[in-house]
Amino acid sequence: MPPVTIDLSAKLSAFSSLWQPRIVAQLNDYHLKLAKIEGNFIWHSHPETDELFLVLKGEMKIAFRDGVASLGEGQLCVVPRGVEHRPSANAECHILLIEPAGTPNTGDAGGERTAPGDVWI
Repeated sequence: MPPVTIDLSAKLSAFSSLWQPRIVAQLNDYHLKLAKIEGNFIWHSHPETDELFLVLKGEMKIAFRDGVASLGEGQLCVVPRGVEHRPSANAECHILLIEPAGTPNTGDAGGERTAPGDVWI
């Protein structure tokens, strides 16, 4: 049986909530997650892991304490482990995240914006 093909556009159309990543695939010990974002997220870091952001649609920024990374469609940024950052988007933006399974979206900050970590779509 061949591997399953995943249609990212179809998966993105299946949900509307912002800042609530959904798992679409697993690669070894890593989850590939889709998310829709708009507005500002919280400042946080991931002390144990790097985090990859890939913009599928729209534009986003990732603020760092010493600057800002601006990403457009087809661009990605890897945030190194332990680096404090705050993602944001002026308008709805669709992204793909790659990070180890079980990594909370709010990293070490926790709080009410922490999404359930095991939601598959």
